[in-house]
Amino acid sequence: MDQNRLQLAARLLLALLFLVAGIRKALAFGGTAGYFAKLGLPAPELLAIMVILVEIGGAVAVALGWRLRDVALAMGAFTVLTAFIGHPFWAAEPAQFSGQLNNFLKNLAIAGGFLLLAAPAFRPAPRR
Repeated sequence: MDQNRLQLAARLLLALLFLVAGIRKALAFGGTAGYFAKLGLPAPELLAIMVILVEIGGAVAVALGWRLRDVALAMGAFTVLTAFIGHPFWAAEPAQFSGQLNNFLKNLAIAGGFLLLAAPAFRPAPRR
């Protein structure tokens, strides 16, 4: 498989996660805003709208390869931030510790995938 097809597969797989997450948050908007409020985040309704837009918009941009380096870096930063805000394993109840730790580490791994997409060596080869 050539580099362009591998990159497309990577982009689509990363984008799928955020597209589904954004759509699910939008469909359960009240629950999303309620969860953000439970986390103690400010303006949970506004934050929910912003997160939905980042997840869906970022997913579409990554899937299409639009401004890939910039979007991949932004999505990577967003994913690291959500790891720390949404999966604080260090403060979790013992029954939740493993799940929160796994989700935290998965977010970091996803951010690593975005860093690879942003790397010059991973960009599409010029067409001949």
